[in-house]
Amino acid sequence: MMDVSFEEWVDKGCPGDPGKPDPDKRRSQFYSAATLNGKAVKPREWLVHGLIPQKTVTLFGGDGGTGKSLLALQLAVAVASEGGWLGKGTKAGPVIYMSAEDDDDELHRRLADILRAERRNWDDTENLTLRSLAGEDALLAIESQVTLIRSELFKELERRAESESPALIVVDTLADVYPANENDRAKVRQFIGLLRGLALRQNCAVLLLGHPSLTGLSSGTGASGSTAWNNSVRSRLYLSRITDNGFEADPDRRVMTTMKANYGRIGEETHMKWQAGVFVAEASEQGLDRLAAGAKAQRVFMKLLAAFTAQGRPVNHVVGSRYAPKLFAEHPDNEGMTKRALKAAMEGLLAAEQIKIETEGPASRRTSFIVEAGQ
Repeated sequence: MMDVSFEEWVDKGCPGDPGKPDPDKRRSQFYSAATLNGKAVKPREWLVHGLIPQKTVTLFGGDGGTGKSLLALQLAVAVASEGGWLGKGTKAGPVIYMSAEDDDDELHRRLADILRAERRNWDDTENLTLRSLAGEDALLAIESQVTLIRSELFKELERRAESESPALIVVDTLADVYPANENDRAKVRQFIGLLRGLALRQNCAVLLLGHPSLTGLSSGTGASGSTAWNNSVRSRLYLSRITDNGFEADPDRRVMTTMKANYGRIGEETHMKWQAGVFVAEASEQGLDRLAAGAKAQRVFMKLLAAFTAQGRPVNHVVGSRYAPKLFAEHPDNEGMTKRALKAAMEGLLAAEQIKIETEGPASRRTSFIVEAGQ
């Protein structure tokens, strides 16, 4: 007979059971690379191909109010119901969605919107397990002087995962579940290590939601605290509003950008729009469409450059009162081109030597301006 209860035995990592090793003990061992000879190379596993890999942690960032929690819940429904997410296929399987921000009523409302928009019913959520920790202690680790150790909540989460074998675990949000200083590189890496160990043991993807720092927000990188957050995860996604020089043309539109992808390409953008309580994917400019948009921006730039030159209104390439992309974007004949598109057009035209920069005036008061090459 055991001298401890079953619960105590599980909490200690099931000692003595070779099928359930203690997660706090090392599972790795040294081995010769030559032993891999002849073994089949296993294909990389994805929850969402190119975006969210299996068996590791993906950090999903976004400023408060951008809708990352809603988008993560949409992903949870897609995986649990064998559906798609933003026009992309997903691996099917059970999901555990643990929120420290939204209460049960808010989760209910959002799920109702998602099911209505996607024409599903509540039977499709049978494989989706929810847990609201709003107003509770949600820490997944406890800080000691030298390291982080798993909290009782972490152990509870893992026991649930062992019983359900999820394809995805969503944790919302980092600020609620992480116990230490976000700038402490060692603790950050230990925390991500704890979550990655969970992902490896349960053969699932872990999606950790987080807010960017002020620097990450202003720079557009979505970074948070120490660079160890970005360096420790294998994949990082960032959800942001679409603005141009602080102007938001459509407050319902968002773009999700791949900021880090150890197993794929960075910079991929997924455009979406909020409607009827959910995010719906929008077609983004790719390939020939993007080339056509660039060609249009260059044509508009040349047209407006000629018009300003004819009016005796010189423009230049330096940010200021005569900055060409800004003035052209404000002109009624801009054909919908933004300052960002016109800046890219200007750089392309300069590189192609279709426009050039001239200077005039005495050495003490020289000014520069843009002219069409050959003029």
